[in-house]
This record gives sequence, structure tokens and C-alpha cells, in this order.
Amino acid sequence: MSTPTLENELVAAIRNIPDYPKPGVMFRDITTLLGNPRAFRRAVDELVHPYAGIGVAKVAGIEARGFILGGAMAHQLSTGFVPIRKKGKLPHETVRIAYSLEYGVDEMEMHKDAIKPGEKVILVDDLIATGGTAEAAVKLLGQLGADIVAACFVIDLPELGGRKKLEALGVEVRTLVSFDGH
Repeated sequence: MSTPTLENELVAAIRNIPDYPKPGVMFRDITTLLGNPRAFRRAVDELVHPYAGIGVAKVAGIEARGFILGGAMAHQLSTGFVPIRKKGKLPHETVRIAYSLEYGVDEMEMHKDAIKPGEKVILVDDLIATGGTAEAAVKLLGQLGADIVAACFVIDLPELGGRKKLEALGVEVRTLVSFDGH
């Protein structure tokens, strides 16, 4: 976790939208954080700081907000960026994985040549909740032989157990703020 000052600044920059996408859910919207230059910079700096200078080769971002954070992180670390996308969005040869959602099954994919075996990779997305998407992304990266240094998220919803799923796979999880509930 981060310092209370940073955490307070980031929490204040995140918009809370009740009953979205369904009743009883409090949606944590980071678009307001992304639009706040100071909060955005502090979040990215805090996410990359522990991994500067350790030879990270790529940052892999999960569609779509992981692209924004991941691009900024890759720039800060002077690494490449790898998009992990929904099925059918990438133009070249891909590897794919199916994963469960609350309401069914989806698939994500990445280019087969995006990562070389043994390359150090950081996975990033805006939020870790149940962990299904992040867990699938970890497994997808594993198919290509990535050395996953960490999975980074701005927000953790610890009651939903996603962090524990990734840690059970041996992946370090880094989050900046956490919220109770869904």
C-alpha cells in the first residue's frame, strides 16, 4: 500500500457511481483520476517505482483502461507495451484464453510474438475485483513464457478476492487504494 497522503489524493480523484452497472454495485470510475494531471502522474509514478531498473522488458495492459495506464508505465520504464484485447481485435497471429465472467464466458488474446520466453513483464489494469480477467491474463502471458514480475492496479476491491487468486498463482500484486464492498 501507499502513503496515506497519496492514497487520499487518489481516492479523492476517483468518481464513485452508485448502482452501475447494476443495482447494489458502486462503480469506481478512474476517468476522473486520468483527467487530473497530478493524480494521474502520482498513480503512474507509484505503480512503476518498485520496478525501475530491474530489467522489465514489457508492460502488458488489459483492454481498455489498462492500455492507458500501461502505456504511461511503459514510457516511464522505457519498455515495450503489449495490448491484451478481446477476441477478434488483433490483426496478427494470436494466443487466446477463455475466462468466466459473472454473466458468461469471454475470451482475450494477444499477439503470439508480443513476448519472448523469459522476458520480465508487468501486467496492469485499473482495478482488481474478482480477479477473473487478471487471472486469465496471467495465464495468457504464461503461455508465452513471460516472467511476470507483478500485476499492478490502481484499485483493489479486496472483499471480492481477486488479489488472492493472483497471489495463489505466485504473482506479486501491487495496488494503490482499496475500497470496501463491490
